[in-house]
Amino acid sequence: MELSDANLQTLTEYLKKTLDPDPAIRRPAEKFLESVEGSQNYPLLLLTLLEKSQENVIKVCASVTFKNYIKRNWRIVEDEPNKICEADRIAIKANIVPLMLSSPEQIQKQLSDAISIIGREDFPQKWPDLLTEMVNRFQSGDFHVINGVLRTAHSLFKRYRHEFKSNELWTEIKLVLDAFALPLTNLFKATIELCSTHANDASALKVLFSSLILIAKLFYSLNFQDLPEFFEDNMETWMTNFHTLLTLDNKLLQTDDEEEAGLLELLKSQICDNAALYAQKYDEEFQPYLPRFVTAIWNLLVTTGQEVKYDLLVSNAIQFLASVCERPHYKHLFEDQNTLTSICEKVIVPNMEFRAADEEAFEDNSEEYIRRDLEGSDIDTRRRAACDLVRGLCKFFEGPVTGIFSGYVNSMLQEYAKNPSVNWKHKDAAIYLVTSLASKAQTQKHGITQANELVNLTEFFVNHIQPDLKSASVNEFPVLKADGIKYIMIFRNQVPKEQLLVSIPLLINHLQAESIVVHTYAAHALERLFTMRGTNNTTLITAAEMAPFVEVLLTNLFKALTLPGSSENEYIMKAIMRSFSLLQESIIPYIPSVITQLTQKLLAVSKNPSKPHFNHYMFESICLSIRITCKANPDAVGSFEEALFMVFTEILQNDVQEFIPYVFQVMSLLLEMHKNEIPRSYMALFPHLLQPVLWERTGNIPPLVRLLQAYLERGANTIASAAADKIPGLLGVFQKLIASKANDHQGFYLLNSIIEHMPPESVDQYRKQIFILLFQRLQNSKTTKFIKSFLVFINLYCIKYGALALQEIFDSIQPKMFGMVLEKIIIPEIQKVSGQVEKKICAVGITKILTECPPMMDTEYTKLWTPLLQALIGLFELPEDDTIPDEEHFIDIEDTPGYQTAFSQLAFAGRKEHDPVGQMVNNPRIHLAQSLHKLSTACPGRVPSMLSTSLNAEALQYLQGYLQAASVTLL
Repeated sequence: MELSDANLQTLTEYLKKTLDPDPAIRRPAEKFLESVEGSQNYPLLLLTLLEKSQENVIKVCASVTFKNYIKRNWRIVEDEPNKICEADRIAIKANIVPLMLSSPEQIQKQLSDAISIIGREDFPQKWPDLLTEMVNRFQSGDFHVINGVLRTAHSLFKRYRHEFKSNELWTEIKLVLDAFALPLTNLFKATIELCSTHANDASALKVLFSSLILIAKLFYSLNFQDLPEFFEDNMETWMTNFHTLLTLDNKLLQTDDEEEAGLLELLKSQICDNAALYAQKYDEEFQPYLPRFVTAIWNLLVTTGQEVKYDLLVSNAIQFLASVCERPHYKHLFEDQNTLTSICEKVIVPNMEFRAADEEAFEDNSEEYIRRDLEGSDIDTRRRAACDLVRGLCKFFEGPVTGIFSGYVNSMLQEYAKNPSVNWKHKDAAIYLVTSLASKAQTQKHGITQANELVNLTEFFVNHIQPDLKSASVNEFPVLKADGIKYIMIFRNQVPKEQLLVSIPLLINHLQAESIVVHTYAAHALERLFTMRGTNNTTLITAAEMAPFVEVLLTNLFKALTLPGSSENEYIMKAIMRSFSLLQESIIPYIPSVITQLTQKLLAVSKNPSKPHFNHYMFESICLSIRITCKANPDAVGSFEEALFMVFTEILQNDVQEFIPYVFQVMSLLLEMHKNEIPRSYMALFPHLLQPVLWERTGNIPPLVRLLQAYLERGANTIASAAADKIPGLLGVFQKLIASKANDHQGFYLLNSIIEHMPPESVDQYRKQIFILLFQRLQNSKTTKFIKSFLVFINLYCIKYGALALQEIFDSIQPKMFGMVLEKIIIPEIQKVSGQVEKKICAVGITKILTECPPMMDTEYTKLWTPLLQALIGLFELPEDDTIPDEEHFIDIEDTPGYQTAFSQLAFAGRKEHDPVGQMVNNPRIHLAQSLHKLSTACPGRVPSMLSTSLNAEALQYLQGYLQAASVTLL
C-alpha cells in the first residue's frame, strides 16, 4: 500500500464502517482491514490519518486500530513470518514518540500503550535511544508533553512490579535508573515548587497533580524489585515531600462528584501504596519515617468521609496499616488496648458498613458486584481492606481483637432483631465481621483452610444464617440471602456435612430468586459443594444423596438462565456442568430436554460470543451429556449428531472463530463413539478440514489434529478407497506442522495415526518423501521435543512395517544412513523419551531392530547391536533424561500473540490414551527376553558371545532378570 491520498481515503471509509452498529456493514469492513494489515506502509497510513485527519472520530479510531495492530503483530515469533516489515518498524519507532507527545490526550493514551507494547519487545536492545528521547522532553516545560512522557514511562516500567527476578531484568532496571532516576527526582521537586507557586490557580494545579500522580506511580515501579541506591540516598527528598502531600488539603482540588475520585485522592492513594511498599520491603531504611506516616494515615482515615470517591484512598490507607501491623518490630505501635479499640471502632467497623453505593451496585451493576465480592477483585474496596486489617491484627492480638468484635457482632444482631426490615444492614455487617474474624487463610479452590478457634462457625450458621435461607420468600432481604449463601461457600470445610446437606435444597430453591447476585451465588455455592472431596478422594456429596433433588436442580438451573440479566451467566453454566459430572447416569432421563436447551443456547450465543467462560462450560456440558448417555447406550450418538450438526454447520459456515476449536473437539468425541465405518455426514466434511485457511489459526491446530486422528482411527479404509485424492492434502498438513517448533508434535500425532491406520499401499508412494522431510527438519533445527517425537515415530514405523523395511528406507535415502541414525540419534537420545505408551512403542521397536533385522547381525551395523541393547535396558531401568538445552525454550501455543482464539482444551472431551502396541505386547521387558530367545534359536551361540564381550555388568544383570521372568534361556 502506497502512502497516497487515495489509500488514506479508502482507509478512512473502512474505519468509519467498523464503527457501524449493523454487523452486515461492520464485519466486511473488519475483514477488509484484516486482509490489508500485512501490507507494507499500512501502519504508517494509520499514523498519518491520526495526525492529519480532519475528523476527530477517525483520529481516535485510527489510534485504537493502530494500537491493536501493534499488539497483534509486533512480536516476532520464531518459525512464523515477520508480520511487520523492517522499514515500517524503523519508521514507526522514529515517529511515534513525537507524534504521541503532540497528540490530544485521548490519542496520546493509545499511542502511549503502543509504545509500551513495542518497548516490551524492543527496549533497550533494539530501541536504545527511547529513554534519552523521553528524558530530553522533561526540559520542554510543557506539562502536556511531560505528562505524555510520564504516562509512557509508567506503561513501560509497570511490568517491573510483576516480573521474576533475572539478570536481564536487573540490567534493564539499572539502565533505566541511570538515565531516569535523577531527572525524575528533579522533576518531582520542581513540580512541588510549582504547586506552591500556583496554589490559587485551579487549572494549573490539575495538570501539576496529574504529573505528581504519574511520578508517584513511577516511584512505585522503580522501587518494587529492590531498593535502588539512588532512591536510598534521596529518601529524605521523596519521603518528606510524600508526607507533605499526604497532609495537604487544597479547596481548589476538592471535587463535588461523590463517585469519581479526584486528583488529590488518587495522589494520596498512591502515596499510601508507596509507603506500604517501603514498610514491607525496606523497613530498616524506612524506620525513621514510619511513625509520621502512621500518624498521617491514621488522621486521614479518621477524617475521610464515606463517599465512594474516597474508596481507593481509604482502602490503600487501611492496607498500609494492615501491612505495618503484621511486622513483628512494629507490633509495639498497636499493643495498647485503647489503640486496638480505637482502630476497631473508628476504622474497621465504619468501613464494613453496606453503603447506599454498595446497595446500588448489588441491584444495578450485579456483574461488577459479583466480580469484586466473589472473585477477589475487590482489592480496592473498603470492606476488603478492613477485612485484611482484621486478619493482620489477629496475627499478634487474636484474643483481644476477637473480644472487641464479639461485642459489636452481638449488638448489631440485637439491632437487627428489633426491626429486621429497617435494620437488615446491621446483620449484614455482623456476618461480614464474623467472616473476617474467622478466616485466617483462604483459597479459591477450598474456601477457608484455616479458621479462628475463638469463633463457633457452626453455631452461628444454625442460629443466624439458616433462618434467612429457610424463610418463605426467596426474594426478601436479597443482600442477607447473598451473605448467607456466601457464608456456606466460604466455610464449607468447617461446617459439618449434615448441615451442608440441609443447605442443598435451600440453595436449589434460591436459583429462582429474582436478584442476579442471589441466584448467581446459589449456583456458585452448589458448584463448589459438588467439587468437595470426602474420604478416598470421592466427592463429599454423592449422586445417591442428590437423587431426590435431580429434577428440581436441573429445572431450576436451566430456568435461572432465562432470568433477566443471566442469559449468559457463567456461574450457572458451570453449576450445570458440575451437576452433570456429579450426577452421571441420573441425568439420562432428562437429556432430551437438556440437550435441546443447550443447543438453543449455543445457537443464540454463537451470533455474538462475548463470555468466554460461559461458552467453555456450555461446551463442557454438551460433552458430558454425550459421554454419560453414550456410555449407557452407544447407539444414542446418532441422536446427538442430529441435534448438534445443524448448529455446528452454521458455526463453521459463519466462521465463528471463538467456537470452531470447540466444535472440532465435540465432533472428535462423537466420531470416536462410532464403532463401525464413518458416517457419510462426516466424510462430506473431510475435504474441508484440509483447507489451509483453517490451519492458519493456532487455536484450531490441536482440535483439528485430533479430529483428523479420529477420522483415521475410524475410517482409514474409507479414506483410502473413497478419498485417496485427499491423502496428499493430509500429508500437506503434516508438512506444515512439522516445520514449526511450536506445532511439530501435532504433526507427529497426525503422522503416527497415518502410519498406524492407513492401509500400507495407500501411503507407499509418499513414504520416502516423509522421511526426507523429517531429515531436513533435523538438519535445520534439531530440538529435544522434535527428537522425542521422531524416536516414537521411527519405532512405530518399525512395529508397523518391520525392522527390515525401516533399515531399507533409511539406506535408500543415503547409503549407511540407518547406522548413522542408530549411532547419532537412537542410542544417545532414547533416554529422553517420556510417557508410558511412548516408551513402550520405543521398546518394542528397538526389540524388533535387535532381533528381526538380519543386517544387524552380519554387516558393519553389527558393532551397534550391543550399544543399542544397552540403550534399551537403560530406557527400562534408568531415570528419564529430562534435561533441555539452555537455548531451547518453546513458545507455548497459548502464548502466540494476536487476536487468534487460543485453544482451550475441554476436560470432558478428552480422549483415552491410545496404545498402538497394547494388543501385541503386554510387558516389553518380557517381550525383549522372548525375542532374544527366538533370535538365539535361529543363530545359536552368537547372542551370548555378543553379550559377554561388550554389555556392561549392570545391564547384563538386568537382562538375566528379564530372561528368568520370561522363563527362557539364550542358546
